[in-house]
Amino acid sequence: MTGPSVTADPGCLPVRGDLAHIKLAGRYFVPHYAVPMPHTVLDGAVLRTFGRAEAEAIRDLPVGETFNVLDIAGQWAWGQLGEDGQVGYVALAHIKAAN
Repeated sequence: MTGPSVTADPGCLPVRGDLAHIKLAGRYFVPHYAVPMPHTVLDGAVLRTFGRAEAEAIRDLPVGETFNVLDIAGQWAWGQLGEDGQVGYVALAHIKAAN
């Protein structure tokens, strides 16, 4: 890469200061890139701005949809709804690994 990296608006792309989706390598400079781990959304899943129950809710997630997990910390997963959906945190209790 040459020149400064491009910054992204929070919630628009699966990129944060320390990690980004592997598809963004070469476009965004971060220390680590991750291959998404597909999970299925369960009933009651809420996408949040941070990995805390009291964090602002972005939206309710549709049951059965794919949530692509890029990072897990404690009881929270950070990732993206589908391939082009919103990005945020979901409680691990509300998603399950896809088969």
